[in-house]
Amino acid sequence: MIAIPSLRRLVLASLILLAAGGLGRAVAQEPLANPNPSPAAVDLAKQLLFLKGSPQMFDRMVDNIITQSRDVFIPTNPNLSKPLNEVVAQLRPEFAPKKAELINEVARAYARHFTEAEMKDLIAFYKSPLGQKVLKEEPLAVEDGLKRAQEWTNELSDQVMARLRAEMKKKGYDL
Repeated sequence: MIAIPSLRRLVLASLILLAAGGLGRAVAQEPLANPNPSPAAVDLAKQLLFLKGSPQMFDRMVDNIITQSRDVFIPTNPNLSKPLNEVVAQLRPEFAPKKAELINEVARAYARHFTEAEMKDLIAFYKSPLGQKVLKEEPLAVEDGLKRAQEWTNELSDQVMARLRAEMKKKGYDL
């Protein structure tokens, strides 16, 4: 049962990353642009989400939740792997409509933070040649940036460890 809370954290983290543009930056606490968005505002937000490719990520989230829920039982019941897989296959179409619920919730969140005019401008931007390039290249740039950040972290870690060892050696400790 320990995996369920971590599953919830995974879903929450995914939504936070989505809302932050995938960069995981801190979100400033500003007043909501529209605390009670109209259906038209939610529809604009859905258009924006579809342009950004968010629903495809939601497809994976629903499937991952089902798969991870199954995986909670397999370590203690490996002989149930086949029937669990059969139930998972049965549950996938049953829970597929949940994706629409998630899209609605995220669209409402966008509609609360952006005015209709702002979302229209964003939609126009993402339909422009530069917006299309951003949609295509930004995930690659983020992936490249994360790879470079990992390399930088590894190099800094090596430097810190070397200095720590050197300083501890001066004190008579050989680490």
